Amino acid sequence: MERLDGSAAIPAHLAGGIVALGNFDGFHLGHQAVVGAAVARARAEGRPAVVATFDPHPVRFFRPDAEAFRLTTLDQRERLFARAGADAMVVFRFEAELAGLSADAFIAERLVAALKVGGVVTGEDFTFGRAKAGNVTALAAAGQVLGFSADAVGPVSLDGEPVSSSRIRAALRAGDCQTAARLLTRPFAIEGEVQHGDKVGRTIGYPTANIDMGKYLRPAYGIYAVRGRLADGRVLNGAANLGIRPQFTPPKELLEPYFFDFDGDLYGQMIEVELVEFLRPEARFDSLDALQAQMAADCERARDILR
Repeated sequence: MERLDGSAAIPAHLAGGIVALGNFDGFHLGHQAVVGAAVARARAEGRPAVVATFDPHPVRFFRPDAEAFRLTTLDQRERLFARAGADAMVVFRFEAELAGLSADAFIAERLVAALKVGGVVTGEDFTFGRAKAGNVTALAAAGQVLGFSADAVGPVSLDGEPVSSSRIRAALRAGDCQTAARLLTRPFAIEGEVQHGDKVGRTIGYPTANIDMGKYLRPAYGIYAVRGRLADGRVLNGAANLGIRPQFTPPKELLEPYFFDFDGDLYGQMIEVELVEFLRPEARFDSLDALQAQMAADCERARDILR
């Protein structure tokens, strides 16, 4: 799997590929349908399969003060695209230059000249170019003139409603991990580097791996049953506090997973933590003894769920 810059010429062995084009934040069922259609067409025609995404998300460019909403990092998307069968990921850096391109210029400069596309697959609602002037109709018309195919994939529904990133975000903010996982086809996962903290958890028998939430969406604050995936492939079950730790001062927003039956050193390592089930909201207790008793109960419940 190769990661490429969307402003540079694509390597010769990937020229003429079928390109799935979209933001794909979350890579949910609907996104998977678009990429799946691109991969299927590429395989049928003996062409490379390429996924093109944007970073930062266009919303972040136009509204830099918007609250955190990201569902995946580029590294996570790269792994997901590879599992879906893509040969390469192209990243369009969404900055002033790209935002200022007209729809026609985006097609001519980025898709045809740089990527040398043989075909493009998008969702039916995909828009592009300055002021969102381009759409799937314009893309198909350009393809007829410039010699590439253009396909649009319709929305995917689950439980009678369209699958969307906004629906996933709403579920996570409500602590509904199960709905989010069904829409994503996997648990929502936060990836980050384990940081040194104040080591309070270690003093009460629950050493945690502290991870900054960065630009990720903030799910409901509270206690979760979690599954951790380490860089070496190990998978660890645990329970985590996600929030501001109301028992301690000063408040500090962190994801703090405690992994059962594990005593290794994770500092400086990149780990991915899946939120499997929301157990309860954050709370402040009258004493550390009361907190420890509740943590023991939380861990036992998490063990039962993760079995």
